Amino acid sequence: MNGIYRDPVYLKERIVAWIRDRVKEAGARGAVFGLSGGLDSSVLALLAKEALGYNNILGVIMPCESQPEDADLALMLAKSCFVPVQQVDLTPAYRALLDAMPFERGSMNALAMANIKPRLRMTTLYFFAQNCHFLVCGASNRDELELGYFTKHGDSGVDLLPMGDLLKGEVRLLAGHLGVPAPIISRPPSAGLWPGQTDEGELGATYDEIDRYLVTGEGDERVREIVERARRKSEHKRKMPPICKI
Repeated sequence: MNGIYRDPVYLKERIVAWIRDRVKEAGARGAVFGLSGGLDSSVLALLAKEALGYNNILGVIMPCESQPEDADLALMLAKSCFVPVQQVDLTPAYRALLDAMPFERGSMNALAMANIKPRLRMTTLYFFAQNCHFLVCGASNRDELELGYFTKHGDSGVDLLPMGDLLKGEVRLLAGHLGVPAPIISRPPSAGLWPGQTDEGELGATYDEIDRYLVTGEGDERVREIVERARRKSEHKRKMPPICKI
């Protein structure tokens, strides 16, 4: 698989310069991002720190009926790699919003409930951004963007997507190059939407299979169908809402 991946040193240099330029162009002071304890947000944190420095970044840990391990790993990253953090527990807000809905909890759509979490996190990040004069950085990679594996107006609600052109395998290589702690690198990728949820389990294919298909167009029928179906179903997520022209 390494033959399809670009050199992590080159990728780091390009992304660091890009973040620095975008923040300067916007007249902003720095960048804020969510820290989930996962691979992508950890890599983003270290790229942002390299680009902007310790005093101009902020990672926000936002548990929301989350597994305790999520915050533990996020704090590990922050402490071992010197990333400034704030913690905001969104669980009370999440439960209050569900309680305000005119539905019995047992009749609510599970995905609709789960998608509230990234949308609350988006709102929280923009609160910090406006208070600190920062831009909001998202951690989505190319696999997630092409397959629509993100929450509309949730984790896609950002100002910058520094890793949006990186395959998942390239994010993993960058993690090793940047010094992300091993327990984060080896952890199964998960959006943390519910206990036991994993990206690959939900997608139905491994990231290695998806990476290969996105770059070469090669893959068995199962992988091709998964990717192309996901692209079709999620097309609306990659476009501005349609406007009725008069």
